[in-house]
Amino acid sequence: MNPRLLIKIGGRAFEKEAGFRELAHAIKAVPNIETIIVHGGGAEISKSLQDHDRETLFIDGIRVTQPEDMVIIEKVLSETINQRIASWLTDNGVPCERMSGKTEQLFVVEPMTRDGRQYGFVGDIKQVNGEVVLRALKKGRVPVISPISADENHRSFNVNADSAAAALAVAIDCIGLVFITDVPGVMDRDDVCQTLSQKEARERIADGTIKGGMVAKMTSAFEALANQVPAVFITQWEGTPTLQGIVAGECRSGTVLRSQESGDRIFINSSL
Repeated sequence: MNPRLLIKIGGRAFEKEAGFRELAHAIKAVPNIETIIVHGGGAEISKSLQDHDRETLFIDGIRVTQPEDMVIIEKVLSETINQRIASWLTDNGVPCERMSGKTEQLFVVEPMTRDGRQYGFVGDIKQVNGEVVLRALKKGRVPVISPISADENHRSFNVNADSAAAALAVAIDCIGLVFITDVPGVMDRDDVCQTLSQKEARERIADGTIKGGMVAKMTSAFEALANQVPAVFITQWEGTPTLQGIVAGECRSGTVLRSQESGDRIFINSSL
């Protein structure tokens, strides 16, 4: 069985086809790694909601989602963005299979609550059916996954893409989880923290150094690391070498969080 790497993509590097052309080349350059892509689409969701005169509220990086928002958000994520990503990767030599959290109940969710707070139609994942993803990988296709999911009553919920990525990485035994963002990593003043323990990350959340959307990434990272994913990597996209460096264990930028069991190892490089 080939090692699996889950990439959650976001940020300005992936607004145009050029970024996906580079990503396709990077995926083809590590043929012994099975790649899974989970995507969000925060900026496009915000614009579409604004176009429909809907206000956006975030709490700790989580978008509060009203019932009236769900149709808009689902169309943006599961149709517009998902189709665009899969098409651009396929056009550049990486066959894909489009899906969302609703595909064959990939993610079954329940309404999210945090410290008594209500987030509307935002879902917490309580069950993962990873088999639908594994079947796509066996066919040589890269799953491209929108995080829109449903509860047991088939009601659609918005799911934070970072949380979806972590849950899936755990369920299908990925060797690593990569968050590609607009920032070079977790910052300590003007410097990037190259490595960060969970204890250090929690301290930075508590003192406000880590805030906003990075809090959601940290929460997802903690979940993945606690459930046997060896490492979580947070980085900007710096072209094709970004993925090759991560897979080879030669990470020169970004922030790495590791499980205690993984020691200094980032990813398995013996498979290259």
